[in-house]
Amino acid sequence: MMNQTRENWGSRLGFILAASGSAVGIGNIWKYPHMAGQNGGAAFTLIYLICILVVGLSIVIGEFALGRRTQLSPVGAYLAIAPGSSWKWVGFLGVGSAFAILSFYGVVGGWIMNYSFLSLKGGFSDLTGNPDAASALFNSFITSTWAPLFWQLLFMTICIYVIVNGVKGGIEKWSKIMMPTIIVILVVLAIRGLTLPNGMTGLTFLFKPKFEDLSASAVVLALGHSFFTLSLGMGTMITYGSYLKRTENLLNSALWVIVLDTIIALIAGIAIFSTVFALGADPAEGAGLIFVVLPSVFPQLPGGQIWGTLFFVILFMAALTSAISILEVVTAYFIDQKGWTRIRSTILFGGIITVVGIFCSLSLGGNLNITWFLGMSFFDFMDYLSSKYMLPIGGMLMAIFIIKRWTVDEFIKELHTGMSSTKVSSQLVTILLSIGASVIGFIILNEIIDKLLGAQLLVKYTLLCLYPV
Repeated sequence: MMNQTRENWGSRLGFILAASGSAVGIGNIWKYPHMAGQNGGAAFTLIYLICILVVGLSIVIGEFALGRRTQLSPVGAYLAIAPGSSWKWVGFLGVGSAFAILSFYGVVGGWIMNYSFLSLKGGFSDLTGNPDAASALFNSFITSTWAPLFWQLLFMTICIYVIVNGVKGGIEKWSKIMMPTIIVILVVLAIRGLTLPNGMTGLTFLFKPKFEDLSASAVVLALGHSFFTLSLGMGTMITYGSYLKRTENLLNSALWVIVLDTIIALIAGIAIFSTVFALGADPAEGAGLIFVVLPSVFPQLPGGQIWGTLFFVILFMAALTSAISILEVVTAYFIDQKGWTRIRSTILFGGIITVVGIFCSLSLGGNLNITWFLGMSFFDFMDYLSSKYMLPIGGMLMAIFIIKRWTVDEFIKELHTGMSSTKVSSQLVTILLSIGASVIGFIILNEIIDKLLGAQLLVKYTLLCLYPV
């Protein structure tokens, strides 16, 4: 380990906003609202919140504690607690996950920047009420060669610039600007949507309990999203935790991160679906909701150019706050373990990730027909590999690491540092971490069975045992 003087967060608020920004990504803006609306509404939301508290909270705190205790990024953190063991590979898995995710995430960030520019200059006016035309525009853009690469390079350049400026001057500074901006604009968009004719229908779609739609697959979606939405399993929260001072209350901070993450997802759902229903568009679009449905919807609104631009601007900010946290994981490894400067680490590996991202982008247009990975494009494969396997495995092993190697008692000691009165039971921590590891293992096993057999047999069998017909 070649440690330099450790950077720290300038303020508690800065840390909470940065960690929340890491959790709040483009998935919060479109994925959660879509899943909730299609899988039971308020019933899905209830299960999702339970999963967040039972699974997500314990692992967020675990990553914060591991980072603060060691003052190191993932690889160094595991090495410090378990020197000479194989646990360091869990840290390497986190760094590898961050590398893989940012390679395609940067491409999507470029798409969002392009759509922000298109909306600003009135480029959606010809798409009014015509999702087919919007779909054709989107497909033409992502399958072209040079346009997506230009915007990807621009997005990654901004991301690298923020990280080069360090924890206080880069990540914290820009998180303090972007996170409040995201919240304010989302609230404005939500209010605007609810004031439209039939806008309140969106609230019914999103929040009315529909237990008949709460299927086995919906439970898996809730479990999976509760984990992935918090940026767990790739070492982001370990890295951010390593910049914490010893006086920080980890439990309180983790709760704030979860609350902000959930609130933003709910407000986004209100903003999107109130607008979609008001204008009679199809709410069942998934990812297409962003790039196909909404570009055809916004021009129908008075001042639609402004509303559309605001939406894609906050989407860009959400993407950027997540992207900088992901790049920081890779950068911090080379700073901590190799003794490299921040500038050297960021530019070199930010550049390498960008190059891999170019291959991801080109694979979508047939310019680089890499489709031998399970029949997927290289873009889809990197997404599938990281989100379905690398992240959950990393989170599961981290929970096991705390129980088996670090020990719950030592974890509790670190957790109580910075807490004035509240004490946490070691039995409760053991139970929650065990549940978290088991649930994540369940998700991974179900995904493998689903991939091999084409059906979520494990979930269906489990639910049948619990609720026999």
